[in-house]
Amino acid sequence: MSLFIRHMVMLNLYASLTLPALSYLSTSNSLVAIGKSKSSITIKIDNAEDTRSTEEVLKQILQHENSAAGVLCQMKTHHGAHASLFTLTKDVLGIVSMLGRVEDDNLSRLFSEYLGVETMLAIVCTTYEGVKAIEMYDKEGCIDKSRGLYELGATIGRSLDGRFLVICLESLWPYACKFVVDDPHRKLDILNPRLPSGECPAGFLGFAVNMIDIDTVNLFCVTPNGFGLRETLFYSLFSRLQVYKTGSEMMQALPFITDGALSLDGGMIRSCGVFSLGKRQDVNVRFPRPERSSGLDEQVEIEKQMKVAEWKKEQNLEGNDIVGHSEAQFQQKKRVIFLCIWLQVHQLQLLRSLTIID
Repeated sequence: MSLFIRHMVMLNLYASLTLPALSYLSTSNSLVAIGKSKSSITIKIDNAEDTRSTEEVLKQILQHENSAAGVLCQMKTHHGAHASLFTLTKDVLGIVSMLGRVEDDNLSRLFSEYLGVETMLAIVCTTYEGVKAIEMYDKEGCIDKSRGLYELGATIGRSLDGRFLVICLESLWPYACKFVVDDPHRKLDILNPRLPSGECPAGFLGFAVNMIDIDTVNLFCVTPNGFGLRETLFYSLFSRLQVYKTGSEMMQALPFITDGALSLDGGMIRSCGVFSLGKRQDVNVRFPRPERSSGLDEQVEIEKQMKVAEWKKEQNLEGNDIVGHSEAQFQQKKRVIFLCIWLQVHQLQLLRSLTIID
């Protein structure tokens, strides 16, 4: 009987060690399945091809020196190329006002007023990992100002005041329909408003989301799912916002406006049934002017191919890592299951031998 007791103690000990391990492996496999990859894209503040307009917008942002956008831009100024080495900035794509360009100065003013200074200064991250890196919390749930963006602000003598917006691209619902065929800027193929006659309303110029110029590198494969900025960030900000020549033409087209409208003379409908009245207010942060160059279509196509190839390479590397890790987990899980089965069989054999002895 003492021999049987010793065997039972050993079996229980093995079970206590192996069953939690089996449970842990099952949980680990779930984590692998839902894990997200971190993007290596870093913040972009300057562009050599459009130095003047970009510098002007940068100065506008730096006027908000204690804002999150101001701290990021000052960090870029202080640390230069080394700014991309900070863990915080590895998933930060940029500031809203720096990620789009508008040809017409009046349109730039209208778009800035429509979005508001808080949105124009919003930080854009590709994944939620970047959002978590910007602001961290202590055990009591309070903001830990010794980490994240607050820590970087302290290194350059700036402290963050109040709330600020951070936009996570992978959490946005992208535009799910088609793009304009053969358009190098990947404009969204949104159905124009139509009168009963089949014509567009008088004065209709287009949709705001398609009037934003976007750097070629941000047109393709910006998010882990392969989407660009137009169908994610700017579609989220503008949706189907329409643009008209005059306010009177905009009001005549009111039955055909679903997601707001702007007019070049300052009229603004924020959403269906919500009108913005009163004197126009200039927002001191605007979109820069795009730089035109010859051979644009060829340049866009080349950069598109390079961007897509880089994105596919990252996805393949991530997939290989996941497959390799999953295979190792699977083999370890098989060994644990085999050990559990062996223990159960051995336990049954002991019970049978005990019954025979009795």
